[in-house]
Amino acid sequence: MNILQRRDKKDLLFDIFNYSLMVFIIFIVIYPIWYVIIYSLNDGVDAMQGGIYWWPRVFTLENYKAVFTNTGIINAFYITILKTIIGTIVHVLFTGMVAYAFSRSELIGRKFYMIMGTITLFFGGGLIPYFLLIRNLGLFDNFLVYIIPAMFNFFEAIIFISFFRSIPNALEEAAKIDGASYFTIFFRIILPVSLPVVATIALFHGVYQWNDYFTGVIFINNPNLQPIQTYLYRIIAQSSANQMLNLMPGSIATRTVTSQSLKMATMVVTTLPIVFVYPFLQKYFVKGVMIGSIKG
Repeated sequence: MNILQRRDKKDLLFDIFNYSLMVFIIFIVIYPIWYVIIYSLNDGVDAMQGGIYWWPRVFTLENYKAVFTNTGIINAFYITILKTIIGTIVHVLFTGMVAYAFSRSELIGRKFYMIMGTITLFFGGGLIPYFLLIRNLGLFDNFLVYIIPAMFNFFEAIIFISFFRSIPNALEEAAKIDGASYFTIFFRIILPVSLPVVATIALFHGVYQWNDYFTGVIFINNPNLQPIQTYLYRIIAQSSANQMLNLMPGSIATRTVTSQSLKMATMVVTTLPIVFVYPFLQKYFVKGVMIGSIKG
């Protein structure tokens, strides 16, 4: 009995330590997000005094009103939504088609293509050659710079390939007997049964497209083509929030909203959409990754 009691005490101490550590990690991850939210919901002038840690001291929505009355932010949201939707659809279809070809044993030179693709996972040409390539292709200051260079990703193609190889060959053979082409097989048979991996790749690339600010910083000079993340980056990096305040109505800009509170509100607005979308795709995301990793 004494041995069992000692084991029970050790297990209890171990559980207490684990739970305490997990709570601490969760706290240090979530609290910065919570702080940004409560700061954005607080009066900007009052927030400058400090002392806001757990909830807004002077609640207001004027910071968000200032965000949504700024035409630059609205246009940046439009560009972000557009490039996320178009970029994700194009990326999933193109990467899926290439991966489907790679998954077929009858593809001539398949091993060579796989080796070349694997090399790109470890080595790149660098930013300057990439910039020159984008400029020579006519994609500089062009909306298509968000779409065309991101059409294919070899790492995500590997996930597709692993999943496609798990699909019974009998489905394709039956379709070929009926005279179906490879395109017909891919769009009418392969894609419908590959919903988990499609959702996984769509989530991967959708998050990338939504959060990507670097492309806009390097390849876009036209302010009308800037996505919201690039717009936010320039607000923070170049202190252009003060310029935004000059465009706000005087009663808002001078009484309640500051450059810092405006930054916080903008960060919340740019983050929430992708956070709301993720729960709807989570079950497909987990299933797709697990199937691709186990059966691959």
